[in-house]
Amino acid sequence: MSDLQFFGHIIDNEEVESLDGGRFDVWNPWTREVWAQAAEGSAADADRAVTSARKAFDEGPWPRLGRTERAAAIHRLADLMQERTAEIARLDSTNMGKPFEQAKHDVARSVWNFRFFADHQRDHCGEVYPMDSGHHCYSEFGPAGVVAAISPWNFPLMMASWKIAPAIAWGNTCIIKPSEDTPASVTYLGRLAVEAGFPPGVLNVLNGHGAPAGSSITGDDRVDRVTFTGSSQTGKLVMASAATHLAPVSLELGGKGANLVFADADLDNAVYWAVEAIFRNAGQICLAGSRLFVQDEIYDEFMARFVAAAEALTIGDPFDPATRFSALASRRHFEKVASYVAAAQELGGRIHTGGVAQDGSWVVRPTIIDGLALDAAPYCEEIFGPVCVVNRFGTEDEVVHLANDTRYGLNAMLFTENLSRAHRVAARLKAGTVWVNCFFIRDLRTPFGGVGDSGVGREGGNFSREFFTEPKAVVMQIDRKG
Repeated sequence: MSDLQFFGHIIDNEEVESLDGGRFDVWNPWTREVWAQAAEGSAADADRAVTSARKAFDEGPWPRLGRTERAAAIHRLADLMQERTAEIARLDSTNMGKPFEQAKHDVARSVWNFRFFADHQRDHCGEVYPMDSGHHCYSEFGPAGVVAAISPWNFPLMMASWKIAPAIAWGNTCIIKPSEDTPASVTYLGRLAVEAGFPPGVLNVLNGHGAPAGSSITGDDRVDRVTFTGSSQTGKLVMASAATHLAPVSLELGGKGANLVFADADLDNAVYWAVEAIFRNAGQICLAGSRLFVQDEIYDEFMARFVAAAEALTIGDPFDPATRFSALASRRHFEKVASYVAAAQELGGRIHTGGVAQDGSWVVRPTIIDGLALDAAPYCEEIFGPVCVVNRFGTEDEVVHLANDTRYGLNAMLFTENLSRAHRVAARLKAGTVWVNCFFIRDLRTPFGGVGDSGVGREGGNFSREFFTEPKAVVMQIDRKG
């Protein structure tokens, strides 16, 4: 009998094995050892999960609860998450190598996602549209139905909660498929939903790979909405699958974020955020500031400070309180990132610091490169690791052109003490989010998403309401004719 932990599917409020008994190994990237197994979802398991969610929506109490009652149930789940913060964070740290302190922060953000959307749906009103023709018109927002959600491995719990919270808050039922690399914390969340008293079928967790588990839920015509976060290439497949039954999609995909540092920037602040933007979570952030542009006048001084700050990051065991930076999330991903570092060297890039660790670990040290051509793969393509490519610029027009010269458009940053420039450049950048003199600061009311290969649609606040509901206009006659 295996002494490995096991993470099954959560279907109809029960944790179950796959119908065919299939399992897959779950790795600890720091120790490079298998520490758990998860149920390997098949098409039959996906059918079982969708059937549960469909029945819960069509016949169950969840969509028919009053908004206050539904909010209370979600807050009970958030309370349990808050009480078990250390336990949940331990799963994410073990499962993907995230430093434990950062994992605890992710749990807090996830708790806030649930609390925010619970209250948002409870307190939100429709609109009234005055009419001059003796009629009264208003809007209401009813749940869309069954939501299929697929979340990534870099923020296993937090990104899953970003999808689940608004979906269930607005009265939908949900099937969440976490990444096969990181099933642990999302399965644990499913267990907590049962403990919180959610009706059967409201939140189902389907573990497994993109095919057949993921493709089976996105292509099922009983699914009414599909939300996905992951690579741009996979996003296109998800969109094609959902299109077979015309399910609306929300896609948050890849990025190649531009970070613009002007000569008048506060250098201490700019260096701090440049480090956070590319080296937090070992660079495994779709929002990472992986293309850094520094104005000529301050280039040498900025680079000296940036390199020193990168070299000061403590690399080690995720559970060591001193650790700021650990292994990449899987062998496959480590090999991908390492290949980009090797390509940068072959293409004439100058590595100021970092590179691939030579100790057999899955660590790529915080890496800073300049001297690459603008068409070099490490400059153009999403690496999704701790690799920052730096370029000089002279003028505002030049750097705006460079920043926008990409097929991605998820986010950008700019650092300047000139208020007019801040507003002017922010308006010209083609990105879903622009941070000025900061990074990764979120307000859950604001739109979140990207343009181009960075995705389709927006989520957050009213934007999540629009996606996860079916807005309805109701027109009533007030003055009778005849």
